[in-house]
Amino acid sequence: MYEAFDSERIARAFDLRTPDDSFTRLSGEARLGPMTDHAHDLEAVREATDRLLSATGKLDDTTIAEPSRLPGWSRGHVLAHLSRNADALLNVLQGRPMYADSETRERDIERDAPRPLADQLADARESADLFLAAAAEPADWSRTVTLRNGVTDSASRLPFRRRIEVEMHHVDLGIGYELEDLPDEFVAREIDFLAERFDGHPAVVSTDLAADDGQLWTTGGGTEGGPVVIRGTAPELLGWLSGRRDGSALTVDGGTLPVMPPL
Repeated sequence: MYEAFDSERIARAFDLRTPDDSFTRLSGEARLGPMTDHAHDLEAVREATDRLLSATGKLDDTTIAEPSRLPGWSRGHVLAHLSRNADALLNVLQGRPMYADSETRERDIERDAPRPLADQLADARESADLFLAAAAEPADWSRTVTLRNGVTDSASRLPFRRRIEVEMHHVDLGIGYELEDLPDEFVAREIDFLAERFDGHPAVVSTDLAADDGQLWTTGGGTEGGPVVIRGTAPELLGWLSGRRDGSALTVDGGTLPVMPPL
């Protein structure tokens, strides 16, 4: 289902998202859950970055220039985006605008995409290390920070934002790291966010998501119809919600598989 989504829109959506794992919907009810733990997320970012760099280090200048799973983007585009996103989140941490402007952001990715693998890896490592070092400094993690287009969020969620970028775009590289390889805890949190993102959406019927391991989420409900119950593994549910899989591995009761809006 990657073909249905523009690579820029997927990448841009990560920059704008407001993930919040302070609550989880269970059978349509909201209940309190663990608050964001930025220290845990920072360590998870470090581990995810090491996995990605280890995997991409096995490529070469030819394979890095080949298409990624994001339409219109090579693997070099994905790596360039990850490096510039680390810079952008460092800007946010230090009180600067996330990007100078949209045109500069896009131009920087296009500029950096064709570089040799060694340059890509060095940039990815350096930019990631600078972000992690800044995030390790004592700070008021309860403060509100401003991202792109005036979107605001708690500083404590910035590490998870970076984790989303690294984990999901590692999958997008198409080099053997799949949704099933993502940590279970991360998959659950991402599904929770996406379910929240589409909750009440005017184009989505009431939808219940039931993972094989017993986890439940609700979303949609902004238009007539449903409830539709969608069952499958958590990675398959995440793939469908994020536009990375077509939902053919899911089972649907009470209607047809909803067409989810682009991210």
